[in-house]
Amino acid sequence: MSQRLNRRGLLIGGVVVASALVLARWQYLTPPEHTGGRLSVSEAYDQALNGDITLVDIRTPREWRATGVPQGGHLIDMRREDFTDALQAVVGTDKNAPVALICARGVRSARMTLRLNEAGFTNIIDVPEGMLGSKAGPGWIKTELPVVQWNG
Repeated sequence: MSQRLNRRGLLIGGVVVASALVLARWQYLTPPEHTGGRLSVSEAYDQALNGDITLVDIRTPREWRATGVPQGGHLIDMRREDFTDALQAVVGTDKNAPVALICARGVRSARMTLRLNEAGFTNIIDVPEGMLGSKAGPGWIKTELPVVQWNG
């Protein structure tokens, strides 16, 4: 009898753990809602080229090496503790300056948009397609926008 309870307990425990892992993964892969602006990759490229926005690739150096980086983009790894300082070094002290964030698939850029809004930046724009594409669109690479190889 106790052996049967142990199996049942293990089964129930396994289901609970698996459910928690699925929920955690879903939250990690789902971009948060935000009220900031959004641009397609083509719009972001055109506006960066015209100097209307500052485009910032917030992915990691490993990702920059693997896929290249968007032409005209600035590279600031979002994991940097001094991310906001590094961003201000690129855009200056004007927290109203238009800055578009791009990552791989739009999840991290949406999260960083919220974080920067909380830090007082007022014109942070998300590029939800990302470099690799998402539900928002095919992404920078599949759209065949210019990419620069990065070897860091």
